[in-house]
Amino acid sequence: MNNSIQKGLMLKRLQKSQDKVVTFWFEKNPVQAQEGESVAAALLIAGVKYFRNAQVSAKPRMPYCWMGVCYECLLEIDGEQNQQSCLITVKDGMHVRRQLPAIEKI
Repeated sequence: MNNSIQKGLMLKRLQKSQDKVVTFWFEKNPVQAQEGESVAAALLIAGVKYFRNAQVSAKPRMPYCWMGVCYECLLEIDGEQNQQSCLITVKDGMHVRRQLPAIEKI
């Protein structure tokens, strides 16, 4: 595994689920999640340490509010930027990436 996904979980599921397991891709790494989980939850359970870098300070950011208000969980999902990963449910085969701050895209 590369630095995108670290061993040693930050979060874990409270109980085993009977839900279907789906696989999606984060930064070219496969991630398994339970059907119905948010992208943000699945990534944190998988050990992802940060989701994006702040526009001005470039400090690492991650989900904060879990209800779509803070915008700290923004990711590129299936080619669409600025997606609130705390509000989007995982789907089998989806592709998720960190998005670069606008100043780095120039």
